[in-house]
Amino acid sequence: MRVGAMVRRLEDGHCLSVEPDLVLPLASVGKVLLLGEVAQRLADGTLAADQPVQLRDDDRDVGGTGLLGRLSPPCWTVADLATAVAAVSDNAATNALLRLVTLDAVQQAARRAGLRDTTVHDRIRAERGPGVPETFATGTARELCAFLAQVATGTWRSPQACRLLRGWLAGNTDRAMVADSVGHDQWSSDGVRVENKTGTDTGVRADVGIVSGRHTVVYAVIAAFEPGAERAAVAELRRWGTVVDRLAGPHRPDNS
Repeated sequence: MRVGAMVRRLEDGHCLSVEPDLVLPLASVGKVLLLGEVAQRLADGTLAADQPVQLRDDDRDVGGTGLLGRLSPPCWTVADLATAVAAVSDNAATNALLRLVTLDAVQQAARRAGLRDTTVHDRIRAERGPGVPETFATGTARELCAFLAQVATGTWRSPQACRLLRGWLAGNTDRAMVADSVGHDQWSSDGVRVENKTGTDTGVRADVGIVSGRHTVVYAVIAAFEPGAERAAVAELRRWGTVVDRLAGPHRPDNS
């Protein structure tokens, strides 16, 4: 198993890591870069939250995670799609948003954020073969932590874009990996707050996020492994979750 991991407490810079510069497949963790581009466009007014976006048949046919491809409405708003991507890693919504903002724009935004080895390569596909990128997204734990640190401190692009992105990530329903070991109540507005995005694919488990307890912590943990080692990979991510939990502490300083 190859693991790239970093956990960093923002107040004092205390950091624990292993192979943080290892470039690994990210699976759906790469969707956080797409959500970032959408958040920025909503914040600067070049995109409207209530703008309708049509789901195409090829969006619905991609399968995998999500709900919108299985539901009846043919059209959703930009805000609906972003919420679905963050909450249930919706693949149909991901491809619709990628078509709207363009893959090139997401890649450029990653470069502007200082990410050299972390990017989205392609849309979501049911199958990958010759002539298309091998994987949806790749990246490093160090770069993902750096990006999330900017988001957590409101210094990435604009404070409003940061608030939008954090709000979407707070609604993620998958807390089964790193976040599983963080003491928090996902449905409570009090206590420790977790804002995260996970990624699951054959041979990949990944989780990145911002945790606000007594301290604010950013983390990125990516495991790439041979098929059959899924349980060991999840156990490794949860082990890193205990590090996040310890560095964040038990209580947030306010109820915001």
